[in-house]
Amino acid sequence: MDPTAAFEAERPRLTAIASRVLGDSAEAHDVVQQAWLRLDRNRATIESLPAWLTTVTTRLCLDRLRQRVPVPVEGAPAVEAGGDPADDIALADSVGAALHVVLERLSPAERVSFVLHDSFGVDFATIAAVLDTTPAAARKLASRARARIAQPAPDDGLADWEVVDAFMAAARGGDLGRLLALLAPEAGVTADAAAVAAGTPTSIEGREAIAGFFDGSATAALPVFVDDRPAFAWFHRGDAKVVFDFEVVDGAVAAIVFRADPDLLQRVIRRDGGLRRA
Repeated sequence: MDPTAAFEAERPRLTAIASRVLGDSAEAHDVVQQAWLRLDRNRATIESLPAWLTTVTTRLCLDRLRQRVPVPVEGAPAVEAGGDPADDIALADSVGAALHVVLERLSPAERVSFVLHDSFGVDFATIAAVLDTTPAAARKLASRARARIAQPAPDDGLADWEVVDAFMAAARGGDLGRLLALLAPEAGVTADAAAVAAGTPTSIEGREAIAGFFDGSATAALPVFVDDRPAFAWFHRGDAKVVFDFEVVDGAVAAIVFRADPDLLQRVIRRDGGLRRA
């Protein structure tokens, strides 16, 4: 296969890996493009293109994680001494993106090991090559990452905007497990008459049904404020058409209302993803 065609066949998988590791889709596309440039310079020396691209893309992601300003994560256990030097680098810049909110508890090496193995099924020998360590050490990193992720969040929990952004990013990324974790047990979805007329469901009951509906969807929705509440909205030609209005209770999504009432749509204000309004 032509190298360009082979790379394009791998691009969706590489972008998914980079997006999950970095928590930023724009940055992920940039990393994948860098991998393409490296491929263009090294075609003659590559034996397995998928493995080579996985290694290069993930190392580029790891480099970016290491460059982020270290910020201590309150409530996170200390990293064991020794092993890969990347273990001592804390992740930074807490934002409200889906799994990214939780992955920020991890060191870069833990994050890479966990994402590659648990999300994409990459074997520990390949992960070890990416991290320049041993398969046993890579396995330990992934195990330690699972333990950290399983820990409860700090007592003050996530802000409402973080929960909303985390839910929507999990929806876009097709992260069913994270969607379920962010939904309250008795969560429900309803809609006003205008939203139903626009094509939304009238209602969805139960955490599993809601997670299934949002899994892999809402890719075009943008973060907004509605009367100072964090929400998301679907826009068409620059105008908000349907708002996803969230009720967050005790750090979980208790209800979502699809709203398209014209008066409410006039009060929609765009916001930057993961940022509070000043």
